[in-house]
Amino acid sequence: MNTLASELSPEVLRGIDQAAELLVGRRFTVLTGAGVSTDSGIPDYRGEGAPKRTPMTFQQFLADDRYRKRYWAGSHLGYRRFAAARPNDGHRAIARLEASGASNGVITQNVDGLHKQAGSQRVVDLHGAMDRVLCLVCGQIFAREAITARIDAANPWLDTEGAVEIAPDGDAVVTDIDAFDVPDCTVCGGHLKPDVVFFGEFIPAEKYREASALVRSAEALVIAGSSLVVNSGIRLLEQARRRRLPIVIVNRGETKGDSRATVKLDAGTTETMVELARRLA
Repeated sequence: MNTLASELSPEVLRGIDQAAELLVGRRFTVLTGAGVSTDSGIPDYRGEGAPKRTPMTFQQFLADDRYRKRYWAGSHLGYRRFAAARPNDGHRAIARLEASGASNGVITQNVDGLHKQAGSQRVVDLHGAMDRVLCLVCGQIFAREAITARIDAANPWLDTEGAVEIAPDGDAVVTDIDAFDVPDCTVCGGHLKPDVVFFGEFIPAEKYREASALVRSAEALVIAGSSLVVNSGIRLLEQARRRRLPIVIVNRGETKGDSRATVKLDAGTTETMVELARRLA
């Protein structure tokens, strides 16, 4: 038994046995949420011990220059730590499952890019990615590092070395925003925002179609580290349930999909996915 597996309870190990029996010989899709990245130092919105937080909505971001100052100042500070995060053993286990042919790919609600860094090849970034910036007027895409350099040059007073509290979307808590110079699009002068789905914003239709197609081509669904509070995850779970596919959920605490799971594992995603990959990959 490996070191991580030794941390699992006998009950969870029995659940992993059941999950492995269900999944062996079936090609499955993996749907991941913030819980997969907590062991990489990125916090979870809803996990045990997570502080209560109300993220900025898309409507607020559009409506008021002060909201944009607040968002970009916090996002800039948070992104430095966010971008320094590295894949953990759970990300690598998920990549091994795809490389072995057991999985047909990953749908992630995370915006951290860690699945791709870990080696996963087919990744649907359902909620976008923090390393891209989008112009809301002309649609131009910018590399985040280019925008980061512009913000540094325009806001030399900003304390980029200080301690910050980050969130799963890379945002950080900032109070002094009045002097912050918000970057705009160098093509058309329009508002820029990270290419991620804000609260109150719809997932791009083509992204959801891509995710749905992955589930449609699978013979089972594994959900790891998601409480399934966000509708996109529940819709994909329902797609699998309607086809009577085996559904395995790995998450600490309850999820909105527990009653529809074939196997529910109340455990950490890193050690559980490592052990599951050891048996299947």
